[in-house]
Amino acid sequence: MATRASKAMGALGAVLLAAMVVAQVASGLQPRPIALTGVVVPLLAASALVFASVTYSPTGAVAAFTAAVATGYAAEWVGTRTGVPFGDYHYTGALQPVLGGIPVIVALAWGGMGLAAHAVAAAIAPGSRAARVALGALALTAWDVFLDPQMTRLGLWVWHDPGHYRGVPLGNFAGWLVVSLLVMVLIECLVAEPAAWSPGLVSIYTTMAVMETVGFAVVFDPPDPLVAVAGGTCMGLFVLLAWGHGYRRQG
Repeated sequence: MATRASKAMGALGAVLLAAMVVAQVASGLQPRPIALTGVVVPLLAASALVFASVTYSPTGAVAAFTAAVATGYAAEWVGTRTGVPFGDYHYTGALQPVLGGIPVIVALAWGGMGLAAHAVAAAIAPGSRAARVALGALALTAWDVFLDPQMTRLGLWVWHDPGHYRGVPLGNFAGWLVVSLLVMVLIECLVAEPAAWSPGLVSIYTTMAVMETVGFAVVFDPPDPLVAVAGGTCMGLFVLLAWGHGYRRQG
């Protein structure tokens, strides 16, 4: 039975997630929503950290979140200087603040969605660490099917050699998968019960999948049905599997 403290934390996570939805909707309705991007991501990260504290423990959640943020930051720092592992790109300076040339909210996004993607994998494959790592990495990479086209069209970063998927090089997704694998391994090692069912974290992943699909389909100007279908299919598959397996675990 949930304690009063865990219920309060769960309620806080839900409030933060709801606030993120409001900010995301407002962002999608703006012609240049860069300022609101700096609100959405911290709310996402805070909600994920709170839900992870309920699912695991505050100590484990902070350790896992910090490791994911540090890994994402390191990958971005190396990537902007060497082209490895994502490809040749640079940030335009539109996202502030920056640390070592890398926007802080980019690292926070790795942490928040890293926890959410891992929870999706834990729901699908609670009995296998290897499966959780692989599925979590794929789930996190699926989010980038939305993220990169959206951030590229906003001019937040620029690809030096544009690729075939809305200007994004296909090799970028291979780089995301590699970094995501490392993020999942670290989360697995840092939380006491990595297979625990977390409806809060899965809700974050689900919310992002739904809102990005709707955004690209009908809200953004101009809409982009290709990205809506591609990203919605990739993330949607993990959403359906996670909730289906999660409900069976509860039943």
